Amino acid sequence: MEFIIHPEYPYDFELSIKIFLSNGSTRKYENNKYKRLINVNEIPILIELESIGTVDHPELKLILKSNSEISKLNGNLALETVIKMFNLNFDLKSFYDDVKNEKILSKLVYNLYGLKSPATASVFEALVDAIVEQQISLRVAHSIEQKIIKKYGGTLNIDGHTYYAYPTPKQLNNAPFDELRACGLTLRKTEYIKSISKDIKEGKLDLEKYRQYYDGQKIMNELCKIRGIGRWTAEFVMIRGLNRQESLPADDIGIRRVISHYYCDDKRISSNEARKIAEKWGKWKGLAAYYLIIAEILDINISKEIN
Repeated sequence: MEFIIHPEYPYDFELSIKIFLSNGSTRKYENNKYKRLINVNEIPILIELESIGTVDHPELKLILKSNSEISKLNGNLALETVIKMFNLNFDLKSFYDDVKNEKILSKLVYNLYGLKSPATASVFEALVDAIVEQQISLRVAHSIEQKIIKKYGGTLNIDGHTYYAYPTPKQLNNAPFDELRACGLTLRKTEYIKSISKDIKEGKLDLEKYRQYYDGQKIMNELCKIRGIGRWTAEFVMIRGLNRQESLPADDIGIRRVISHYYCDDKRISSNEARKIAEKWGKWKGLAAYYLIIAEILDINISKEIN
């Protein structure tokens, strides 16, 4: 099954995709094609996404593959998921216009023109990842996440390669407690993930409903009522799982570091200081921080341009 997608411009597909791939990742980017397995109605479907346009006239070709026939319904749901994952309907021009007079972000926009922040395929995925990443290094967290995906997620073998999908709530609910914990989780984190998976499976918790909420604070309040979820985790879920660009997880050490690098000469700053600096970014706090993170990853030095 094949679709042609016309994202909101500008959109730099290669920049937005390649920087997130690493050794051992369950996502692949080769021959200008991004490949990842997703769950659609608990059916594993491989997405193969390729840019056939330009940054200012973006066009993507999406090919869906499975071991069985893909229904029209599941094909359209897969398309919707891809659009959400890559934020393809988001209009960067509004962000660029609002920060054009901000001396640092305006320079980063020039260097990262067309960069869009991605999201997880489901809010559940963002929540589980955030729990895994609580109070540990990203390197360790990513290793644990890959173990969970490969042990409990659905698989699909195509063209001699095995692809892994993120586990569904049902799959993690059915995972034996001690086996899940053996992936590297603490006792408490295992309890949180098992409890959330069980509540979703039993219909007691609906994370996808938050996509329809207008009030971000209401999302925060409701997420923080879930066992194991505090402000940091909720803020990450909002930006990773829901593309709420106003969310800023200022308690995160990495985010405070990049804000300090570009705004405070690498001095150590507090969460409150980070939030105060971010006030100038208005409704774009999370997206602005994301640009800072990617700028640091790509070692973009704008000091000479500013001076």
